[in-house]
Amino acid sequence: MSSEVNNGQSSGGKLTHFNEQGRARMVDISGKEITVRTAVAVTKVTMNPDTLEAIREGRIGKGDVLAVAQIAGIQGAKKTSDWIPMCHPLALTGVDIRFHDNGVDELHIEVTVKTEGKTGVEMEALTAASVAALTVYDMCKAMQKDMIIGPTMLNSKSGGKNGDYSR
Repeated sequence: MSSEVNNGQSSGGKLTHFNEQGRARMVDISGKEITVRTAVAVTKVTMNPDTLEAIREGRIGKGDVLAVAQIAGIQGAKKTSDWIPMCHPLALTGVDIRFHDNGVDELHIEVTVKTEGKTGVEMEALTAASVAALTVYDMCKAMQKDMIIGPTMLNSKSGGKNGDYSR
């Protein structure tokens, strides 16, 4: 990849995860500015009305579904670099997970992740949302196996050289 320059950027300004031999590598962010970075990711779990009602009323046999999913999501955000090979380990300054539902058959999960650093927290927010949704599934699968997770998406991000993004 001869067009590559410092900090993992090609001559077109796009980050690349390939070294001069065309092999994968973690991008060098040492020259980047430290900025406040925030990312918000969302997902949903679609389920039968009875399942959502059982979650809301605390009748799931494994315990408080939303409390466990919240802790699992926070752990997922903190461990993202262990699961996604090219992610940098980050010192997160905050993870907030909020749940709401449509009153019928959808549980919505919104995750906000913050840090002060040299790289963004989009992957941490997406991972946290995914882990929280998977935990809901795990805790409720005895009651319903055909729940649907997703779509999972980045809603917004702020900070960094590339600026803000909003869906």
